[in-house]
Amino acid sequence: MSNAPLMPKATAVWLVENTSLTFDQVAEFCKLHPLEVKGIADGEVAAGIRGHDPITSGQLTRDEIARGERDNKHHLRLSVSKVVVPEVKKARGPRYTPLSRRQDRPNAILWLVRNHPELKDAQIMRLVGTTKATLKAIRERTHWNSASLTPMDPVTLGLCSQIDLDFEVNRAAKDRPAVVEDQGQTLVPAAVTTSVREPVTTEDVFGKPAARPVEEEEDNFDADRVFGKLKDLDFGE
Repeated sequence: MSNAPLMPKATAVWLVENTSLTFDQVAEFCKLHPLEVKGIADGEVAAGIRGHDPITSGQLTRDEIARGERDNKHHLRLSVSKVVVPEVKKARGPRYTPLSRRQDRPNAILWLVRNHPELKDAQIMRLVGTTKATLKAIRERTHWNSASLTPMDPVTLGLCSQIDLDFEVNRAAKDRPAVVEDQGQTLVPAAVTTSVREPVTTEDVFGKPAARPVEEEEDNFDADRVFGKLKDLDFGE
């Protein structure tokens, strides 16, 4: 229907009343069924609809109509508008939740709050189509039915798709600052362990000499004391 005139039925009424084009030509140009165009000519269809002139609106030229009247096999071509109308982007509103699933929405909110704490309130509201007041009540455990709530996956409940959930989780993860985990003791870098220091002293070349055992200090003997004890001994003389 993108190549049809703005008001197909009103345009067909005008063409039937003001031209000698065939029903097939009018039906093809207006994207209607030939029997419907025949009904317009018989007054059975589009009664009370005022005809719309496609020449005035710039959708059809007089030369194109004359060419079609001369040749019954000629296909009418819609004139290309010189004015480009930008497409109006529809603002994305809150997600529609079916009536049968609205009772499960608090369970889905609780599941998202517990399993994905990184999600912002606006992201949860987009996923399950809830309000900020309901989300706040579930977070603070002030919801009227908080004692009976059970965490349930919103994808399983049909409140959102897995693609939408993954998209919001990944976007929340990008906004979250990276946390550096403590890896504990690590290995010394290879540059340190493989570095070789050039020998400078003889100890670096031949190594340190073996340490000499510490000699026990010799006791200082008193000769008089030793021989004095021998004199006291009785050898059986």
